[in-house]
Amino acid sequence: MDIKANSLYAQMQSMQLEAMGNRLPINEGNVAPVNQSTSNFTDMLKEAVNNVNEIQQEAGAKRTAFEMGDKSVTLAETMIAASKASVAFDATVQVRNKFVEAYKEIMSMPV
Repeated sequence: MDIKANSLYAQMQSMQLEAMGNRLPINEGNVAPVNQSTSNFTDMLKEAVNNVNEIQQEAGAKRTAFEMGDKSVTLAETMIAASKASVAFDATVQVRNKFVEAYKEIMSMPV
């Protein structure tokens, strides 16, 4: 097992114990794992929003092609693309709402 796999396994164990209400004491033999994620949250969020934008643009292009009478685009493909775009947008709005809610909660905390 490599170092990353050990770290992931240790994180999973500590998360399981926290979920069960048993926290591991932090000492020399049992050090809490450090998040070694190399991804930047801003980049991940930007990528997700861009992905939703691409899905919406594809749905719009299929809708336009179908309306113009393009025989290569079917009604089913158009409706599926529109549904995917709708679900992706709704999920993005819900994530945004959760962020706003968390931000308001943090801002209302006393210092």
